[in-house]
Amino acid sequence: MSYRTADSFRTVTLDDVRGAQKMLTGVARVTAMEGSRHLSGLVGSPVHLKCENLQRTGSFKLRGAYVRIAGLLPEERAAGVVAASAGNHAQGVALASSLLGVRATVFMPRGAPLPKISATRDYGAEVRLHGHVVDETLAAAQEYADDTGAVFIHPFDHPDVIAGQGTVGLEILEQCPEVRTIVVGIGGGGLAAGVAVAVKALRPDVRIVGVQAAGAAAYPPSLAAGRPVSVGNPATMADGIRVGRPGDVPFGIVGALVDEVRTVTEDELSTALLLCLERAKLVVEPAGASPVAALLSAPDAFEGPVVAVLSGGNVDPVLMQRVLRHGMAAQGRYLAVRLRLTDRPGALATLLAVLSAVDANVLDVSHVRTDPRLGLTEAEVELHLETMGPTHCAEVGEALRTAGYTVIG
Repeated sequence: MSYRTADSFRTVTLDDVRGAQKMLTGVARVTAMEGSRHLSGLVGSPVHLKCENLQRTGSFKLRGAYVRIAGLLPEERAAGVVAASAGNHAQGVALASSLLGVRATVFMPRGAPLPKISATRDYGAEVRLHGHVVDETLAAAQEYADDTGAVFIHPFDHPDVIAGQGTVGLEILEQCPEVRTIVVGIGGGGLAAGVAVAVKALRPDVRIVGVQAAGAAAYPPSLAAGRPVSVGNPATMADGIRVGRPGDVPFGIVGALVDEVRTVTEDELSTALLLCLERAKLVVEPAGASPVAALLSAPDAFEGPVVAVLSGGNVDPVLMQRVLRHGMAAQGRYLAVRLRLTDRPGALATLLAVLSAVDANVLDVSHVRTDPRLGLTEAEVELHLETMGPTHCAEVGEALRTAGYTVIG
């Protein structure tokens, strides 16, 4: 959903981004640029991580929110602001409003992670829960703006927001002047558009690659159609880029300046998140890990040096647990097996001894004796195992078969 105003049709220029950078001095951090030895080895040239997950509020969203709110007229500030977000934009608007002394109301979906709701309140905003998807929440926020006169702060579809996000691009050029490719996640397109405006104006030779989750990839069909089109029911664990329709303003910029838009799967996202945690020691949310997922899926497709923008680190601990297990499974490091054995004393201990002998770490055991499918002397066991990779998984399976067990799932 996009809300157009006359202001929305302004273009975004390098001067706008430079002005935003001055405005953000002392407000947004100049986030670190970390080298990744593992990714560099895969790509065959240096890969750097732009750590916006370490930004204040845990994502780049503070940049655009602050620039947008700081640009309001005094009477607009007096009316307050309203926003809608599943988390990152909510926190950016809340902190920016607090710093600028503006009253903020933020609408969030009922299913938004509790840590994000709590953080938004802690930054000073009034939080209202409405709807179950972001489009419903956006509609409620717009209705509130119409009823109260509060200024609606769109998460990506406004030139000031795009200019603020573009300061990430200026920092990349300052920190890594030799960069050849910048990889950035795309939801509505504000970050990718801002980075592209800044970078292409100064270094038109740098390739900009956008990344979307395959289950919420609105940009490829939109670019093919030449206009923003909606995808129904966008579905991905990466809530930061789960947007069903490109913004009107960023769409024009992305179409003109972004060289390529790629998609990644849920398996690739979870593997990338796990890699960031294990190899880079960085907590990154699935949307923030999308550029890493693109590098992992096609390392030969990127000319280096490469900068991957880790756009955010606000991941719900419950989701983190699920994603880590999913990532381990995708790498062959997590194995679930189900088998039947004779229900007699010591049978489970014997099974566990077989697994111990091949160094399979048992994470969880479910032991079922009462099920109509089972024979009188049978029991069914489901085990979740931590392994050392696909080869080890095969060794575990072979050990179970050699010991006389039949794996049924």
